[in-house]
Amino acid sequence: MASIHNDVLLNAPARDVWDAVRDFGALPTRLVPGFVTDCQLDSDARIVTFANGAVAREALVSCDDARQRLVYAINNERLKHYSASVQVIAEGETKCRLLWTIDMLPNELAPYVEGQTKEAVIAMHKAFPPAAS
Repeated sequence: MASIHNDVLLNAPARDVWDAVRDFGALPTRLVPGFVTDCQLDSDARIVTFANGAVAREALVSCDDARQRLVYAINNERLKHYSASVQVIAEGETKCRLLWTIDMLPNELAPYVEGQTKEAVIAMHKAFPPAAS
């Protein structure tokens, strides 16, 4: 099983980043604008449209405010298994780490998914730019 890990340092308080992560339907406006172009809620899932035209149904598995950790899963014809967790950890008052881990099958799709996560990380940095001095 492929595992993709992203450890992202963001120049924003953990509470602000967690608020955006836990807002499950706000990917295109709060967390990864430009990378995700549309997100529609459907019961306990979100239908996500990516900038490259791909669409995925991501089911909410858990949202733990105490641990600032959200887990979601994708189940479709291309992916045999896809489970992802996003956790926000404070690094002082003005910075935080976003730990994003994806476990997936088939392994052959991992390079594509890893490339997509790199694009998402770029969008996160744009959503949470460094504070002006």
